[in-house]
This record gives sequence, C-alpha cells and structure tokens, in this order.
Amino acid sequence: MKILLLGAGGFIGANLTERLVNDGKHEITALDIQREKLDETGKFEEIRFINFDIRGNEKELERLTVDHDLIIDLVAMANPSLYVSNPIDVFKLNFTENLKIAEFCVKHRKRIVQFSTCEVYGITAARAFGKDSSKYPTPFMEDDSPLIMGPVKSHRWIYACAKQLLERVLHAYGLEEGLNYTIIRPFNFIGPRIDYLPSEHTGNPRVFSHFMNAFLYGTPIKLVDGGLNYRAYTYIDDAVDCIVRVIENPDGVCDRQIFNIGTPENEVTIKELANRMCATFDKYFRQPGDPYPEIVSVSSEEFYGKGYEDCDRRIPDVTKAQKLVGWRSKYDLDSILFRTMKYFVEKHRAKQAGIQWVAT
Repeated sequence: MKILLLGAGGFIGANLTERLVNDGKHEITALDIQREKLDETGKFEEIRFINFDIRGNEKELERLTVDHDLIIDLVAMANPSLYVSNPIDVFKLNFTENLKIAEFCVKHRKRIVQFSTCEVYGITAARAFGKDSSKYPTPFMEDDSPLIMGPVKSHRWIYACAKQLLERVLHAYGLEEGLNYTIIRPFNFIGPRIDYLPSEHTGNPRVFSHFMNAFLYGTPIKLVDGGLNYRAYTYIDDAVDCIVRVIENPDGVCDRQIFNIGTPENEVTIKELANRMCATFDKYFRQPGDPYPEIVSVSSEEFYGKGYEDCDRRIPDVTKAQKLVGWRSKYDLDSILFRTMKYFVEKHRAKQAGIQWVAT
C-alpha cells in the first residue's frame, strides 16, 4: 500500500514511520517541515521524504493525495501554550488547513486516518456539574460521551473545538459522500523523541519535557495549579502498535470508526507524575553533580497566560480497540518513565561529553 504520511517529522509521526519501515509492507512518503526526529530513527534513507508545508501548497497536496492509497494526517499544533498565545493560527492549521486534506480524500475517494485528540472530550461531566472529578472515575467512550468545553473566554479550548469540528465534518462526509475515514484520539502518548527540552530550544513543550529538563538542567519542577489534574499515559510503542492495526484495517472493521488509544491503568495526577519521575531519576540515572530540582506550584495563568483552562481528567475507554483490532497496551507507567527518561539522559550525557549520540 502507498501511504502518504503528513506530519511525519513529529513525535508520533517519526515513531510510526520507523515501525512502518521495519514492517516492510508499505511504500511510505513522509511530509513535514522538519526531519530531525526522522533522522534519529536511522530509517530516513528508506522513505521518500518531502520537505513540505501544507499551507499554500494545495495543488501539490492534491497531486500527492491522488498518488497514494491511504492518507494519514498528523498535521497539528498540539501545544497548550500555543492555544493561549496563538489561537487563530491554532484554529487555521488544525481545522482550515486539515479540512483541505479531507476534501481531497472525498474528491479522489481515498481513505484517511485522521488524528484528533482526547481533548475533544473537554472537561468531565462531574466538573461541569460542580463535583469533584477525582471521586468520579468515568471513562470517555468514543461514540457516547458528551463533549463538554469551557467558556469562550477560555480560548485554550480553541484547539479542542477545531479538532472536534473536523471530526464532525469527516462524519458528515462519510454520511453524504461515502468518505472512508478513521479517527484516532490519542491519550497522552510519551516516549523517545517526545518534544524537546526547554533549556535547549525555545518554546513551551508538554509536561514530561519540562520535568525532564529539571533533572538535567536544575530548573524548577512547576506544578500548574498544584498538579492536581489527572492524565493517563501511554507508551509510544503501544500507541504505534494500535495505529498500525488501524492502518491495516482487517476486514474493514475500522471504516468510519473513532478510536481512543490510551492506557487507563496508567492514570496519575501531574503531581504524582513528578514524584514518580523524581524517584525514577534518583534510582537509575542520578550522577554526582546532578541538580536536585525544587518543586513549586504556579498558577495556570502565570505558566500559560490568560485564557488557559485545564482538562481535569481524561480516562480512555479502549473497549473498541480491544474488540475490533485486538489491541491492548503492554507498558505500565514505571516502565514508560524509565524508557523515556533513559532516552533523554543518554542524549544529554553524550552532548555533555562531546560525543556522537545514536538512539538505541
């Protein structure tokens, strides 16, 4: 199968590309505006890579769509700080530009695997009714759970709303035009190649990278609003295994389906994540001279800016993935943290020593 993978240079895209190349079943065309993470895979020469920005390149994007059997769309701005600082750009890329991809798939009768987000679920029903969500562990179900967003003034929700609207348009195209789509809602994937360390690059990455930065550079571990909100973490290898099963689509069971990909057993508060990462670093990676970071609490407005509001709890119901494609995650939280932290520690130590680092 000829696969066009849009956003191949990101965290999920690079790990998915590596797995697809290793499987050796498909011909991969990888598109992105960056290739550093793809270079790390050691598989770059085995794919066709095109340095490509989907914005303003509609004719070439349509031509590439025509030339491939399956379109996998990972193009997104998936960074909470950008939802607050650049909400219009976030909406335009995550909805307007991605809609063009979907419409080319409608026009040319191509199957699309569209990546969405667990953020489309918004806040829990418990919180919406003023209850303590920590006492109501209610999993989100793809086809039945209501999608509850915060008020308009909390423009952090523009990302989730853009993704949700794109899902609804795909569903409508499926009904009216026969579009064959599969939507994937990731639940907090972590693993090698996630984001970057903020002391090494400008920007505001996801929480794991901030905490990892603290162990290696001595910056504070900042718990936003005390770190009381929950997340359920999934190792990238587990996630990619499920994605590949969706791509292969045995007997068409994934046609016009939405899939949660997540590990409900790995749910912790952000504060507990920080404590688990501290324990893992001390046990396996600490060396003489490594800093002991201070743990501090900061307000969400101080950390992200005005207009931020957090998802209080995200527990995935993964029954559909289990039943339709036979998928179950394998990695518990401690093994996920060890494997991901090892990647960053080894890369950092090599940089300090001035030696060539190769991902293992």
